[in-house]
Amino acid sequence: MHFNIERFFFYIPKLLPYLKTTFVYVAVALGISLLWGALLTAFKLGKNRALKTFGVAYTATFRSVPPIVLLFLVYYGLPNLVHVNPQNRMFYVCVTLTLLCSASISEIMRGAYLSVPHGQYEAGESVGMTNLQIIRRIMLPQAFYFALPNLSTIIIGLLKDGSLAFTIGLVDVFGKANLLNNTTFSKYVLEIYAALTLIYWILAVAIEKISALLDSILSQERAKKARSRGGAK
Repeated sequence: MHFNIERFFFYIPKLLPYLKTTFVYVAVALGISLLWGALLTAFKLGKNRALKTFGVAYTATFRSVPPIVLLFLVYYGLPNLVHVNPQNRMFYVCVTLTLLCSASISEIMRGAYLSVPHGQYEAGESVGMTNLQIIRRIMLPQAFYFALPNLSTIIIGLLKDGSLAFTIGLVDVFGKANLLNNTTFSKYVLEIYAALTLIYWILAVAIEKISALLDSILSQERAKKARSRGGAK
């Protein structure tokens, strides 16, 4: 099959406007997942056996279900449980991605929290800080540093899993590529999906670069604080 470079560049601007839909469900799912994932982490690290069991079971369940299966379960099953507009496909995609993402984020947060030396907590207690102050000012900032590389992977995963939204009729950047392919009767299928691949690749590289930059900034801040503590001694 001959690759038409002109058509390749022609389809890139045709796809870009639909990134807005992609960014919306990624942002919504990530924002809610961070909050819900943090709560699940607290359940799993807490002493309440019922909550711990729920957190572990939730994580095991939604980390094992294929995204496409969960999307169909949510899309066809949720309206039978609650009154939801079946035409609001963005809602179903956000719910599905949140269920998937929060399970993974809770494990990332749990591992990151446990990576912080327990002596840091004891040091906070020794200077009279409350539990909330210790978690907010000592434990969470350090846990975020450990979790950051994995969080960038989560965001990239949301971009890729979200492409399944087209299976229930939500037109994002992947959905638009499918529509373009259908309207051209697959005449330029290679050019269309090559353009889509380039867009996804640029987004993934940008996310990784931003993550690396944040990691570098946090590393410098940690080094400064370590030197200041050493100088104080």
